[in-house]
Amino acid sequence: MDVNTIKTSNEHSAGGVVIYNNSVLVIKTKNLKAETVFTFPKGHIEKGESRKQAAIREVEEETGLKAEIVEKLDDVNYWFIFNNTKIYKTVSWFIMKPVSEKEVDKLSPDKTEEKIQSVEWVSLDKVEKILSYDSDKRLIQLLKEKIKV
Repeated sequence: MDVNTIKTSNEHSAGGVVIYNNSVLVIKTKNLKAETVFTFPKGHIEKGESRKQAAIREVEEETGLKAEIVEKLDDVNYWFIFNNTKIYKTVSWFIMKPVSEKEVDKLSPDKTEEKIQSVEWVSLDKVEKILSYDSDKRLIQLLKEKIKV
């Protein structure tokens, strides 16, 4: 790959760290390298959509759970290369909670979310051990500080 011909691009996504009864909602999915990872639901912000709207929609599409935003958690920024394009990505993360307790056990991703293998609640004291990304582990630390766990 010639450094002089590589394109660069910016992407914006939004996602939710959904908390319920001292557990957080985690998805098992495939990343761009087809590796299995454990992370939180997130996705691209669609045209005309706010970051908050995107986070709510992505959580529901990827987990089947209707959730609402409690507060902003953090923005995470990183670079990655995909299809010969160097991409600077910003992900806006929100602390979220289920809209209804009746929904918490009815987890099932939208049929269009083919990469998602499973969705599960993981206790706050164990979730850092299974998360694949250091940035997600930092989000958990920040979440614990905010909710004083």
